[in-house]
Amino acid sequence: MTDVKLSESEYRLMDVIWEKEPISAMELSGICLEKYDWKKSTVYTMLKRMGEKGLLLFENKKVEALVERDQVNKSEGESLLHKAYGGSLPDFFAAFLQDRKLTKDEAERLQKLIEEAKE
Repeated sequence: MTDVKLSESEYRLMDVIWEKEPISAMELSGICLEKYDWKKSTVYTMLKRMGEKGLLLFENKKVEALVERDQVNKSEGESLLHKAYGGSLPDFFAAFLQDRKLTKDEAERLQKLIEEAKE
């Protein structure tokens, strides 16, 4: 699964799963009740639906992610890059850096990433 798109609610649920996995469905429901005010039935419905999508494994009352956080974030970032900036990385960075100054460490890290990405 290379192109992973999650709704805001799905991302929130996966965020808890990524932090705690493997996690029991009951413990997950408790955390979601506390953090998001979601009822147990809501969590279980989401688990079933997301399991059918191949995003997580929900077996024997245990929940585990089948997609990695980095994989989801990369897919979401690619989608934003293409939708909002026509796939242009320079336009993307220009928009985000327009009213912001980078620290020396941030600038060095970005420069290193650019050097590593050059063909």
